[in-house]
Amino acid sequence: MLLGVRHHGPGSARAVLAALEAARPAALLVEGPPEGDALLPLAADPRMRPPVALLAHAVDDPGRAAFWPLAEFSPEWVAIRWALAHDVPVRFIDLPATHSLALKEPRGRPPAEETAPAPEAEEVTPVVDPIRALAETAGYDDPERWWEDVVEHRSPDGSPTADALAPFTALAEAMTALREAYGDGGHPRDAVREAYMRIQLRTARKEFGDHVAVVCGAWHVPALAARTTLSADRALLKGLPKVKAEMTWVPWTHRRLARHSGYGAGIDSPGWYGHLFGAADRPIERWMTKVAGLLREEDRFVSTAHVIEAVRLAETLAAMRGRPLAGLGETTDAVRAVMCEGSDVPLALIQDRLVVGETLGEVPDSAPAVPLQRDLTRSQRSLRLKPEALEKALDLDLRKETDAARSRLLHRLRLLGIGWGEPAEGRGGTGTFRESWRLRWEPELHVRVAEAGVWGTTVETAATAQAESRALAATALSEVTALAEHCLLAGLPEALPVVMKALADRAALDADVGHLADALPALARSLRYGDVRSTDTAALAGVAAGLAERICVGLPPACTGLDTDGAEALRRQVDGVHGAIGLLVAGATPAEGLRERWGAVLRKLAGRDTVAGIIRGRATRLLLDEGRLTEDEAARLMGLALSPGTPPTDAAAWVEGFVGGASGGGMLLVHDERLLALLDAWLTSVPAETFTDVLPLLRRTFSAYEPGVRRTLGELVRRGPVPEGAGNDGTDLAYPGFGPGLDQERADAVEPVLHLLLGRTPVPAEATA
Repeated sequence: MLLGVRHHGPGSARAVLAALEAARPAALLVEGPPEGDALLPLAADPRMRPPVALLAHAVDDPGRAAFWPLAEFSPEWVAIRWALAHDVPVRFIDLPATHSLALKEPRGRPPAEETAPAPEAEEVTPVVDPIRALAETAGYDDPERWWEDVVEHRSPDGSPTADALAPFTALAEAMTALREAYGDGGHPRDAVREAYMRIQLRTARKEFGDHVAVVCGAWHVPALAARTTLSADRALLKGLPKVKAEMTWVPWTHRRLARHSGYGAGIDSPGWYGHLFGAADRPIERWMTKVAGLLREEDRFVSTAHVIEAVRLAETLAAMRGRPLAGLGETTDAVRAVMCEGSDVPLALIQDRLVVGETLGEVPDSAPAVPLQRDLTRSQRSLRLKPEALEKALDLDLRKETDAARSRLLHRLRLLGIGWGEPAEGRGGTGTFRESWRLRWEPELHVRVAEAGVWGTTVETAATAQAESRALAATALSEVTALAEHCLLAGLPEALPVVMKALADRAALDADVGHLADALPALARSLRYGDVRSTDTAALAGVAAGLAERICVGLPPACTGLDTDGAEALRRQVDGVHGAIGLLVAGATPAEGLRERWGAVLRKLAGRDTVAGIIRGRATRLLLDEGRLTEDEAARLMGLALSPGTPPTDAAAWVEGFVGGASGGGMLLVHDERLLALLDAWLTSVPAETFTDVLPLLRRTFSAYEPGVRRTLGELVRRGPVPEGAGNDGTDLAYPGFGPGLDQERADAVEPVLHLLLGRTPVPAEATA
């Protein structure tokens, strides 16, 4: 009995269940890798909740892996569960993973997702989609709609065996016609797989008799029914490459079942198909109720009357379109019209959360797993970090023991290339006691865990070994400093000695100021992270101070003779070094005199004509912000930079360095009328023939300002400069856009709020008299 199915088709699953109940075969054979036979009993474990997948990987190359996903509505899963419930022997009969993995591409490509073990070969003929071909033959332009009409909307009614097998007989005839027309359909390796399946079928029939049921893709049914000799099938299998393979069950997600995920046998709407399979009756009414519940959770008003009207509209549309029942298209159109008021925006949420879905399966602890996976699972449970398919935000307070342990775990996994969590912007900034993460578990991470298992049996030992190996192999100083930062974040004290030795060696040999400047910020952050995590970072502080001293010596000469790209890159490095030195001098063991030496370097950069304009402007701004430059001195330097003798492009670069980017330069111009007047006067004096040359720089500078800042600057420029001599008569000087003098009453009203925010007690006025 050959039961040809569509993988992940609920209609096929119902038909398979009806056929098995009617026929009661002596044994069941299922398309899948035979290495999974030992894992089949776990499918009956109540803790096994689909979607799940069989994961096979090569022992010597875990990155060479493949998945065989199964959902609750997959015909194969339904058949396996039926066999286990009725004590019927069940086996997988597809090509073993030991061969299919050996036939895969070399390591480096992402793991394949298959319903059959052999990945597709290079296409020599167009690949045939059997469902699409049958739909077009029947006059349908949408294969999913055809499949729904002829299979999904058909319900078995407990008829005799012949009737239960009728859909499989019809589908087998259709597939036979397609195979006669298209041959292998662009899948030349199917011949090898089908030869192996025929051999297994012969073996089962010798053991159990002819009363054997086979559940496989409908495409393979004609090949399994074909009359061939055993010697011919064995000849096709001769000389196949082999690798040592291991297999286990892993959780899967509905999203990864979807076709858009790249899964070759995927479906467009796994959430919808799961609903059709699970709904005992009235599927459209139950679906509309789910949709209404989701929309209510998003604070949209949806009443019971909306649900009733949407059901009626979906059924009416199905009748008008000549369909046996309302399908996903009709329900979507009805939801759009009735519940979404014609808008497609809420439909995107429905598509993501219900039609596709974020269901994540579960696998019992008794399933085989590499030691690293078991340690990770224990850590996830002890830290109450449950893997979820839906992305969620996680805010951590590193002063709390549990949150600090969560942070270490997530950083260790990132070091191992297991991207469960990614750092995100949150309430805290870099180097504070808070961290924010975005967590999302993808099935492929099980492969990453298997790959990382070569480094150790626990997350900590594996991350330590990985860090030590990367430190020894690193060729750039910035790589080692970034690694040192990762070790501190991940809490890997055993790896730090190796990393610190590599850091000292690279720092002593590297004379490139750019490399030193790239390395220093990570070291400074590491020192601050060490303070947060109570880590001894004395050795790291010494290396960081040495790097800072070498940068102070070598930076001024490196800032001359630069092209535009080189100047911009060095400007970013100057910003990074400035922030790093600020962290170093504020640390527990500040470098003596470092702030003064850095200030002297910035003065050199700001005053040298040979230094690139963007760097001179940035140095001037940093000095002004630090209070090392008065507003008069800044205005003088700005006047020199924007003087008529300066080429317009150089002047524009200086402006970009001084007030560009997200440095708050816009607010500086708003509150300093002299600097704004100098900039305005220079801009109006730029000759027309060179204005187009400076326009890109100016646009890049001012486009980074907030809209409110740009609007205020425009108002100030429109009102014009302060008249010469204004304020000489003893009255308060009123700058354009500002009131005359200080409004004492409004200022006094703000003072209590400031005291409240700062946690200070206001001092009575009479006490200060």
